[in-house]
Amino acid sequence: MSARFLCLTSAVALTAGLAHAEMNFNRIASFATPLNMAAGEDTKRETSPEIIDVTADGMTLVYTDSPLEALGRVDITDPANPQPLGNIALPGEPTSVAVIGATAYVGVNTSESYTAPSGMLKAIDVATGAELASCDLGGQPDSIAKSKDGAFISVAIENERDEDLNDGLIPQLPAGNLVMINTTKGGLDCASLKMVDLRSLADIAPSDPEPEYVSINGLGETVISLQENNHMVVVSKDGEIVNHFSAGAVDLTNIDATDERAILSFTETQMGRLREPDAVAWIDDNHFATANEGDYNGGSRGWTIFNKNGTVVYESGTDFEHAIVQIGHYPDKRSDSKGVEPESVTFDVFNGTPFVFVGAERASVVGVYNVTNPAAPVLEQLLPSGVGPEGYVTIPSRSLLVSANEKDLIEDGGARAHVMIFEQQEAPAVYPHLTSEDMDELTGWGAISGMVADKDGIIWAVNDSFYLFQPTIFKIDTTQTPAKIVDAIRVVRQDGNPAQQIDMEGITLDGKGGFYVASEGRTERVIPHAIYHVSAEGVIKNRKGEIGLPAELMAVEKRFGFEGITRVGDTLWMPVQREWKDDPKNHVKLVAYNLKTKEWGAVHYEKAEPAKGWVGLSEITAHGDYVYIIERDNQHDARAVTKKIYRVALSDMAPAPLGGALPVVKKELVRDLIPDLTSTGGYVLDKVEGLAIFEDGTAIFSTDNDGVDDHSGETIFMNIGNIESRNF
Repeated sequence: MSARFLCLTSAVALTAGLAHAEMNFNRIASFATPLNMAAGEDTKRETSPEIIDVTADGMTLVYTDSPLEALGRVDITDPANPQPLGNIALPGEPTSVAVIGATAYVGVNTSESYTAPSGMLKAIDVATGAELASCDLGGQPDSIAKSKDGAFISVAIENERDEDLNDGLIPQLPAGNLVMINTTKGGLDCASLKMVDLRSLADIAPSDPEPEYVSINGLGETVISLQENNHMVVVSKDGEIVNHFSAGAVDLTNIDATDERAILSFTETQMGRLREPDAVAWIDDNHFATANEGDYNGGSRGWTIFNKNGTVVYESGTDFEHAIVQIGHYPDKRSDSKGVEPESVTFDVFNGTPFVFVGAERASVVGVYNVTNPAAPVLEQLLPSGVGPEGYVTIPSRSLLVSANEKDLIEDGGARAHVMIFEQQEAPAVYPHLTSEDMDELTGWGAISGMVADKDGIIWAVNDSFYLFQPTIFKIDTTQTPAKIVDAIRVVRQDGNPAQQIDMEGITLDGKGGFYVASEGRTERVIPHAIYHVSAEGVIKNRKGEIGLPAELMAVEKRFGFEGITRVGDTLWMPVQREWKDDPKNHVKLVAYNLKTKEWGAVHYEKAEPAKGWVGLSEITAHGDYVYIIERDNQHDARAVTKKIYRVALSDMAPAPLGGALPVVKKELVRDLIPDLTSTGGYVLDKVEGLAIFEDGTAIFSTDNDGVDDHSGETIFMNIGNIESRNF
């Protein structure tokens, strides 16, 4: 299948809900798991929701939290307003959970070492936290699953390998196995425990099966993925092996398989790539789906539907990853590893339609596939998740899908770990806001920074230095929903080579078909503070096309430089993000450059005192009698305070000479963007960096997704109405 055909296929799928009034999943809430810590606890500790399930009444979520050695609970009586119910302490690391009625069955890893693995299966009363029963599993548990009738639990005993020993290669004994235990009313029958030997089945390291994930169908059959062994096993409810087979391999084409320092180039091939499935989920009694995350030797970047007899019914190939590329969630730093890493797969039926939900761990995306025909699944949606989605639970009786997103970026000052709730609604799909899906060539994008509006609904946007070797100007058509990237202009020097060592943070029109681009410098990395004149074809003219900063500015420069650019007549205005050496506290420069006289000047702008971290400027856009400025702090989620648009009258923008006292302009608050940033059910994203205003006053703002590096990849590209309106 050609890359072009793949693009068209995903285009039809992702926009299907927009042409007709049909059902779509939309996010309605996000719950930060630090909220489950008790009063007085250190909330700066890492928390990580991984595997998640729900009580039978659909009202209480239960998730494993490995770093805290606890079960977390969330009240979703009102799913749009989830409430903390606190954590239940456990005597070790919880690895998985399955809830039957109001009892949580939890696998707990108590291993002292890789060579002496141990663990327990515990039955916990969800409401009280009381332990009802406990069984010794004889090894280290990973995934657990409940039978459809709740009569028994299957546990994958992984006895995981030491990744630092022999480069992580297997075999590394002791071997893993499958454990099956009958349940009682609210408890466990430990005497019923059966161990199923999985040795001598796989072609790869047959003496050391490494069970990863389990799922049970309506016949009571357990399917187990042996990830490192690249093997699948089906076991009857009596503990007999029904079938086993290799998970096989996939030929991958049109992928980015090289970490070439932030260039999105989908031209490479990997032949015979082992699937090495992680999660597995039954679709019916004969078919199951696998998420082919991969380990050391594999990872096919997609997902597969198998018949339990071992035949492949459907293989996504690169379709799933390509669709993720088009919505800006591709994690380029993972190119030389396993790309988007599909790790999770979940199945359920909503309003009569069977769906498979595929979670891409590194892209932080959930793919929604209609599997009415298992041989031809249809990708209907891609949903934005928190960072590192690990587990999912479906609640079709309440039209809910829930994701547990394990990555907690507290040490890096990033977003905290979250549980996210999606609802199937009779409404258009809200996400994505921006896509490149209709382009002739598969085009990745991310780290959108500055923007400028043109005529006929066109916005021009730039990516920043995350893609240092691939600076690009994107042409965006906002008359479509979602907005479409229709062209990607690579910024080059006159010799045709990419204009490396620039950090494009702002763009404005030159009035002649070209652009002026502001580059935020970083002297220690030899990235200059500068303005570049770029032709419509993306070419920077030598010397004439580069405007360096004057000595007066360079004498006081610091890392955080120009963040935006706008043109007012013959004058370019650039905001400096944060204070330079000669600026008073909480004052930054708005720098002016006259294109005709070549004169420089500036005014001072007083920004907010930060509640935490820092506050800076990230965009400037001229419209009517004002310039509009984005002022933001560097905080995520509930910690965010300042994500605002202000305006300054042009009549107040009288630049004074550099090197002396500068006048301070007056600013007027136009809009607090925090309600907009949370309007799609997510947490507040850090980097609001783009603002474009059309002639009629229609304003669109955007966020920078940091190239999906320690970021969910989500980009908000939102029309917020007429910026001149009193009701704005």
